Amino acid sequence: MNVRSRTDPSKWPVSGVSSPKAPHVAAMTWRDGLFVHWPVDPADVRPHVPDQLTLETRDGHAWLSVLPFVLTNAGFRGTPPITRTAFAELNVRTYVRYRGDPALFFFSIDVGNPMIAETIGRTTRLPVYSARMNVSSSERQVVFSSERRGTEPSNPARFIARYRPDGDVFTAEPDSLAYWLTERRRFYAPSNGGVLAGEIAHDPWPLQPADVTIHENTMLAANGLPSPTDEPVVHYCDQLSMTGSIVRRLPDG
Repeated sequence: MNVRSRTDPSKWPVSGVSSPKAPHVAAMTWRDGLFVHWPVDPADVRPHVPDQLTLETRDGHAWLSVLPFVLTNAGFRGTPPITRTAFAELNVRTYVRYRGDPALFFFSIDVGNPMIAETIGRTTRLPVYSARMNVSSSERQVVFSSERRGTEPSNPARFIARYRPDGDVFTAEPDSLAYWLTERRRFYAPSNGGVLAGEIAHDPWPLQPADVTIHENTMLAANGLPSPTDEPVVHYCDQLSMTGSIVRRLPDG
């Protein structure tokens, strides 16, 4: 699959929001990524989401997502390739609204490079952690492992999975569950009683059905989140170019 070539974020709508609201200073390419989504009882998730945000549900469920992936060619837009970098990442998130706008809320972001983890955490105010990560990919499958540094043995933050695409590429229909779960391009984070917002921009996700074996996943428990009882909804994405905005504080009131 070829990487999407469009580079102007003004041509990429932010799902549910009229347009990107802040300058997009970063560029990167998503690779070898997996979406794993579990339906859970909203009452079990609501205490873990800041009061300023509305927990969003679909079909009566809140949804928790774990996303392992690799970012390549990551750096400031317009800079030469020699200045770019690559690193693995693992996100734990749910779905929220603020003043009617849909977005993501991140419980944790684990990054496989300590310096990049520190930089992202400092510049975004997101809950970013350094982790030991290993990713190997072939035409047959991706093997992804992550273990957060500095955790207690009794409460590890660990994820190990094998996955591969298992079907044709498709673009999610706007009313579908797959669209609701994946096409969100804004995140919110609490900050001193207010709310910070950041955005990404890209073409629609080129999704595929996925065959997934999760060998270990303590990421939800490490964040104090409930353990799902239902089977997850899973999707694979090979690669996609995107840009990212600076993080801004939303006006109060």
